[in-house]
Amino acid sequence: MGDKITIYQKPTCSKCREALSILKESGREFDSINYYDDRLTVEVLRELVRKLGISVRDLLRADEPLARGTESVDDDELLRLMAANPDLIQRPIVVRGDSAVLGRPPERIKKLLDN
Repeated sequence: MGDKITIYQKPTCSKCREALSILKESGREFDSINYYDDRLTVEVLRELVRKLGISVRDLLRADEPLARGTESVDDDELLRLMAANPDLIQRPIVVRGDSAVLGRPPERIKKLLDN
């Protein structure tokens, strides 16, 4: 597995801050992407879903008001909605090579780093 580590996060998110602390404590170099400033494209989101090994719907923050009424929306439309509305994306997401984890709970990141 490649060693490049990237975290997709929102600076005001407490779980994202915990994830950043875990990464800093690991001593490894990583890139941090605030996906509110650097919006994720549909293609990047699709690749993250693949690396996470989850469904598109599992990447959706279903409790967000913007997610209401999306129950019958197909994956392509969900990805477009998430690209346009970052609040709809689960966070933090940490990628290492061809694998990724949702950092909820943040301890999942340690397992990714240990592999």
